Amino acid sequence: MRRALRSHPVEVRLFVVLIAMCVGLSLASDHFLTLGNLTSLLNNNSVNLIWAVGLLVVLVAGGIDISFAVAASVVQYVAVYCFQAVGGGNWVIGFVVCGLLGIGLGLINAWLIHGFRIISIVVTIATFNVFFGLLMFFTSGRFIYNLPDWWVDRIFIFEHQSANGTWSELNLAVAVMVGCVVATWVLIRHTTLGRQLYAFGDNPEGARRAGVNIAVMQALAFGWMGLMAGIGGLMQVNIVKEVVPNALIGRELEVLAAVVLGGARLGGGSGTIFGCITGVLFVAITQNGLNLLGVSPFAFQMIIGGAILIAISTSNLPLELSAWIDSVRGRAPSRDQGST
Repeated sequence: MRRALRSHPVEVRLFVVLIAMCVGLSLASDHFLTLGNLTSLLNNNSVNLIWAVGLLVVLVAGGIDISFAVAASVVQYVAVYCFQAVGGGNWVIGFVVCGLLGIGLGLINAWLIHGFRIISIVVTIATFNVFFGLLMFFTSGRFIYNLPDWWVDRIFIFEHQSANGTWSELNLAVAVMVGCVVATWVLIRHTTLGRQLYAFGDNPEGARRAGVNIAVMQALAFGWMGLMAGIGGLMQVNIVKEVVPNALIGRELEVLAAVVLGGARLGGGSGTIFGCITGVLFVAITQNGLNLLGVSPFAFQMIIGGAILIAISTSNLPLELSAWIDSVRGRAPSRDQGST
């Protein structure tokens, strides 16, 4: 436990808070720990977690992307016409088309950042507005309901009916979410490119001198984010059964909050899949708990904002406490107590 606290203090602290929240909500509401509520939590936040693991890769590489939700909306609209062009399509074509479209939009961000030496937040603010403006201009804000049957048909990976007749189920988006999480974990923890992403995010100049290709790192990070944006957009349509141009606007802030709360450092070089999952669950359970307790939804943003401030301002407290314990015991603090 002490070793985990030293190496991943933010993730451990957030996990403890998450457990405490679950215990408190289970005592405050009879509905929180029901199977129906828990499966609903997974279904409703599966797309956010798909996006979150993509954003994690960008943050690890020292960047930031706030355009991915709009990119997902663009992918949804363009995909509709692509599916019509191929006679309706199917799930395989859907993943290929949406994935490639998303990668393309992500690579636009990477090209602008690398080619013009502009910081990523400025570029993605610009592309956020450009993508959204073009989308609204060409679609006139029209909703699309006439979608291929395979895209809107519900596919369940788990179904259960309780004794009182209440149904609980997990839909396809949850299975896709698991696949995206595993793929991202393999990328950043078990590949050479993943290790290079951490090195690049922690010290870009040092990584460059060590032979890391900066253009490849940025293309990988933002391309992966684009891939997750496209897949998330595909699954969002399967959940809501419609394409709405402005439905996803604002979701990027929830996802960014979750990933930062999970320990991903805005300066790059830090972040884990476990922390990412914990952060998304924290945001989801906070919102769900407020709804169950009848608290105004406007309190949600206030709580998330406060949690981010606390997480950032206290990120070094566990390390300082550990150093103090070492000094009390008469041992010198370890040398690896760098900030996360």
